[in-house]
Amino acid sequence: MTRARMLAGAVMALALSHACMGAAAQEGASATLLHPMFQDHAVLQRDQPIGLSGEAGPGDVVSVALGPQKTEVRAGADGRWRAILRPMPAGGPHALVVRAGTATQVVRDVQMGDVWLCSGQSNMELPVWRALDANSEIASAAHPRIRLFTVPQASAVTPQAQFGGPVRWQPATPDSVRDFSAACFYFARELQKTVDVPMGLIQAAWGGSRIEAWTSAAALRAGGGSDEALDVLALYATDTPAALTRWGHHWEHWWTTRQGATPGDMPWRADAPDTGWRTAPAALGAWEQWGVPALAGYNGMMWYRTQVTLTAAQAARAATLELGPADETDMTWVNGMAVGSRYGAGEPRRYPLPRGVLKAGTNTVVVNVLDTYRDGGLAGPARAHALTFDDGTRVVLDRGWRYRQAAGADEPPRAPWQAAAGLSTLYNGMIAPLGDYALRGMLWYQGESNTGDGAAYAARLRLLRDDWRARFGAQVPWLVVQLAGYGMPPSAPVESGWAQLREAQRRVVAEDPRSGLAVAIDIGDAYDIHPPNKQELGRRLARVARHVVYGERGLAPSGPVARSASRMPDGGLRVAFDDVDGALVATGANGPIGFELCDAAHRCDYADVVLDGRHVVLRGKRAADATRVRYCWADGPVCTLRDGTGLPAGPFELSLPAAEVPR
Repeated sequence: MTRARMLAGAVMALALSHACMGAAAQEGASATLLHPMFQDHAVLQRDQPIGLSGEAGPGDVVSVALGPQKTEVRAGADGRWRAILRPMPAGGPHALVVRAGTATQVVRDVQMGDVWLCSGQSNMELPVWRALDANSEIASAAHPRIRLFTVPQASAVTPQAQFGGPVRWQPATPDSVRDFSAACFYFARELQKTVDVPMGLIQAAWGGSRIEAWTSAAALRAGGGSDEALDVLALYATDTPAALTRWGHHWEHWWTTRQGATPGDMPWRADAPDTGWRTAPAALGAWEQWGVPALAGYNGMMWYRTQVTLTAAQAARAATLELGPADETDMTWVNGMAVGSRYGAGEPRRYPLPRGVLKAGTNTVVVNVLDTYRDGGLAGPARAHALTFDDGTRVVLDRGWRYRQAAGADEPPRAPWQAAAGLSTLYNGMIAPLGDYALRGMLWYQGESNTGDGAAYAARLRLLRDDWRARFGAQVPWLVVQLAGYGMPPSAPVESGWAQLREAQRRVVAEDPRSGLAVAIDIGDAYDIHPPNKQELGRRLARVARHVVYGERGLAPSGPVARSASRMPDGGLRVAFDDVDGALVATGANGPIGFELCDAAHRCDYADVVLDGRHVVLRGKRAADATRVRYCWADGPVCTLRDGTGLPAGPFELSLPAAEVPR
């Protein structure tokens, strides 16, 4: 081998090992011409026009070849280019070759197949290693025609063209599958049994995220109700201190006008009275562990306050407030001025302070912490909280913290720039960088973080669906996982934000023929919000896809679906079901349980139920004045109605026709 060839090989190896945009081989002059979605092992959507994009020199002629197809386009003044190739059938491998000037990029092992976007919160993010039978599943995960792509977790206040970290396509192997979404992987593995084409899986998920974070700012604004927060978000991108001040006023207005507010109660002020404040443990940490009975199971807001003394010289310096992690969300003030807010249970806070906030003498730091799940609070130790100055010095907030439990159950507004709980932040950082990459369908498993306002979820889900279709294609199918059961079953009818959200999912899916619902109510876990049986979930999602996406009309998408509720002449009530394989059956008892009859005053009672083919007949003391029928209406209900396939009937609420008044 010549010295020149040895040197060229070394340069190539180094470039490949450090390529932050994947393993795309480069020939000729080193350059990255393609968008990072287009790399070795990529899957492109079959049977659709093939959109390719990237960057070259301004005005450069870009030649593109994929398999037998070739075309040329010219890059724009900003260097960006886009080419459209004719649809190609399933198959591969193909080579994708792009040239511009002296630069060439070659992408190998490109497959034509079906591409799926799998998104949502922690139950979509949950990796294979945390699902059932993980060791065996990982060991046998050799599926070279399933390709995996994980979008790096990143939030942004404006739409991003690039990902927040390195990305690559990987064939499914024991190593690559281990940390990939279990629900997404098991879905593709099951679907490939009947749809024998390569599958490309794009995971874009973030645990604890709210649906608003995944929706674009334009869609949220069109949906109404978020204009003020969106205005603050736009300001945050250009003038962060001004946005913090404006949001602080918004938050403070909420506090003083919320239901049950005490006039004059403004705990963030430096001159707020000390009434009601208590000394917090020196180690801080989860308030559930403080040994205070009232806090042992408390989820809600907690106020923290401490003080620090500064010299005039220190107060005049540029400074940053450092705080330990706050579980989950904080809103922070210094001397009565809002200086920061962030979501993230394990993340320390660093808030640069505007000039003039600090003063010589006593300075007051106030932190409001919101916790909605399990342990909550401001982490210690004392040395984790400090003021750091531009000369490298650090003053620890070691005078001790006082705390005050916040009355009321209302949750405060979330700062719109927060990563998983903000507005459009995950859309900007994780969906926008995908461009308009062609998809076969989208899988959505999210909602747990929105159960505090389940009744509003339907409108938000429609916004998200239409928003993503505007980006990826108006005809792209949308498959939704209905929330699994979580929590202990109730002994009497209850109101439930989880049930309201499931009903929103059911109704939104039912109104759109290109949407499908995977019922998961029976595969939840009363003690774990992350049920591990993702294999069965994958099977159910694949079944939904076969019906909705691939048109298997002889295959019902899920289990029995309630169609209508009506009154019977003898005073009973009848619920009719569609998509029943054989007849309805009940498990564990002579008849199904979990049906409720509710009146106009929102009083509900369990009903007595008998099966009648593809119907159920309900009777009970509220039958005469019932206005609604509910089924499996709880956070974690017991649902026993199925059909011959063994698939469950999902939760629902149906209105009843008005009862006839005797003349």
